[in-house]
Amino acid sequence: MKIAQIAPLYEAVPPKLYGGTERVVAHLCDALVDQGHDVTLFAAADASTRAHLVPTRDRAIRLDEAPLKSDLAANLTMLNEVKRRSHQFEVLHFHVDMIHFPMFEQQAARTVTTLHGRLDLKDLPAVYRHWPEYGLVSISNHQRSPLPFASWLATVPHGVPGSLLRYCAQPQGYLAFLGRISPEKRPDVAIRIAQRAGLPLKIAAKVDAVDEAYFEAVVRPLLDDPLIEYVGEIGDAEKSAFLGGALALLFPIDWPEPFGLVMIESFACGTPVVAWNCGSVPEVVEHGKTGFIVSTDSEAIAALDLVSALDRGSVRAAFERRFTAESMASSYLQVYSALLGSEPLRQVS
Repeated sequence: MKIAQIAPLYEAVPPKLYGGTERVVAHLCDALVDQGHDVTLFAAADASTRAHLVPTRDRAIRLDEAPLKSDLAANLTMLNEVKRRSHQFEVLHFHVDMIHFPMFEQQAARTVTTLHGRLDLKDLPAVYRHWPEYGLVSISNHQRSPLPFASWLATVPHGVPGSLLRYCAQPQGYLAFLGRISPEKRPDVAIRIAQRAGLPLKIAAKVDAVDEAYFEAVVRPLLDDPLIEYVGEIGDAEKSAFLGGALALLFPIDWPEPFGLVMIESFACGTPVVAWNCGSVPEVVEHGKTGFIVSTDSEAIAALDLVSALDRGSVRAAFERRFTAESMASSYLQVYSALLGSEPLRQVS
């Protein structure tokens, strides 16, 4: 099958450090190529992929040091190139929210659009009512809830290559927080839980410009505690040691998380997750098997007393059963085939 994958231009594919959507696109492209398909990736030139790369910007936007740049202009340039070449592909798979809708109405029947973000925003319903011809994929069933009327094709969970992250049978006894310093990710709660539990916490996270005030006012004062270590952003090369060495990953989110890629990265290392009951968490964490789903500080602290009893090999096995890039690619291939009419669509979730 000839497939075009259209990635966001904000991060490299995969990201050099923090980043979710572009990382998933990278894993999907490589897995589809490994399964014998002809894949073309539209992305920034600093992508690393086994697919054919069509670079439409010299580098990803976030790490571009140019003082003045336009995300919209970069994306429009990329979409114009996709449209110019669209006749070359059987399926056009977009990962850029809804920005392509006005430009690809004539090709909508052979497009798939995966929505990677939150969907409870005021202006979104009008867009998805206006363009119902675009088939959509959610990354969790909960993600869909603000837009139940939209043209959903399937739910396809994210996946990570089985060889990317190493399994670790013996943790080093600290807790981990991995992701982004922001109010909705609640690193301050992770710190509070670690302090109350008397356990070391390592924080590997980036700070976006929009979150600098929160970091300075709320998080930085908490970093003086000797139990807390802030290590900054890390990339894939450091994740196996960081996650694998942890007794548990803390995921104290306070927002409708669409998926939470870090949870399955933790599972890949054999590390259980203690996650707050928000968004996709109940669809990802198997309570009492791959971690614990909690709603309060007290429940989280009680869960930390239990994580050592979980079998880390079983946590890794659950990852291999549910969340590999190979299984993600197979699920998308079913969506593509159903779109093209070669087989009926069976709900993937």
